[in-house]
Amino acid sequence: MAGKVRVLCVRPGKERTMNYRFAYSIGFHPWEDAASDPPFVEKASQLFDREEQGRETPFGRALDIGTGSGIWGIELAKRGWEVTGVDLVEKALARARDRVRQADVEVRLIHGDVTALSESGVGSEFRLILDTGTFHDFDAEQRVAMGKGVEAVAGPDATVLLLAWPKRRRPLIRGVSRDEIEAAFPGWMITDVEPSHFSLPKPLELLLRPDEHWYRLRRA
Repeated sequence: MAGKVRVLCVRPGKERTMNYRFAYSIGFHPWEDAASDPPFVEKASQLFDREEQGRETPFGRALDIGTGSGIWGIELAKRGWEVTGVDLVEKALARARDRVRQADVEVRLIHGDVTALSESGVGSEFRLILDTGTFHDFDAEQRVAMGKGVEAVAGPDATVLLLAWPKRRRPLIRGVSRDEIEAAFPGWMITDVEPSHFSLPKPLELLLRPDEHWYRLRRA
């Protein structure tokens, strides 16, 4: 039985993904290496375990923001979540469709702008909202737009798991501060900030200096 892929397309909003479109077009996506980095995978699994504690499958609706090639959306689907993934880069979604079929899980994939979630048709009442590295590359206006979108589609008992690099001058990724996260999510409280334990190959580590952390947010 092949994995079930349901794909919806919407007209993309503000362009902010040229770098990522180019990266995927030439096959450069080192962020996918996190899936084969044991310390990172173990930490992500612990975070998912915490959200599932005391519940039985199906756990509810999960939204994977900036799903990319679908690695973490697929992982949530395997664990028993009803997953929707949204991304603006079609090349990444093509990889996600292939991965979903190979994993034999069901994931709803949407070509849409994560800064306009309400217009993208993702749905609502999500219990878990996951971002493994999208928010921290936005400017202030886009961060606020994404925060408002999350507020609109999240259920009353929702959790946001946000993976972010610190604000620092580097190529590709702007990074973000805790204050900027709080400003974009005024109706939410940061309950935990924990290191992801992800490491890059030495040249990239020195160039990008990720030092990324997981932020867990709950409604205030």
